[in-house]
Amino acid sequence: MNSALFTWPVRVYYEDTDAQGVVYYANYFRFTERARTEWLRSLGVDQSRMLDESRRIFVVTSVAADFVMPAHFNDELIVTAALGRLARASFDIEQRVHRESLEGTLLFRCSVRVALLDADKLKPQRIPKDLFEG
Repeated sequence: MNSALFTWPVRVYYEDTDAQGVVYYANYFRFTERARTEWLRSLGVDQSRMLDESRRIFVVTSVAADFVMPAHFNDELIVTAALGRLARASFDIEQRVHRESLEGTLLFRCSVRVALLDADKLKPQRIPKDLFEG
């Protein structure tokens, strides 16, 4: 099981903020979604091919989140992703958002549960044993 910490840089743009220049809360979910997608890609998971060839998709089934400190316009962020709990048809991804570096201020943290589904029947599918070997 690969539990290595994956990092993805994000810069806060004006469009990510509210009128006070603070990152709008929903945008943290956009930042973490991008990091999850890139994390899976780094493990060799091609989600388009997975859909086309095996008719399987990942879906988020739950999120537990803590908004610790605000990010602001033009901040450089580091978004992390790491495998948490792994079950038969789902897994948890532990994620954090820090300002500037992993040692920087923790701004946001979440645990995201993702399930693997048959794309046509929307029924849970067993996660391949080698998925997180990368």
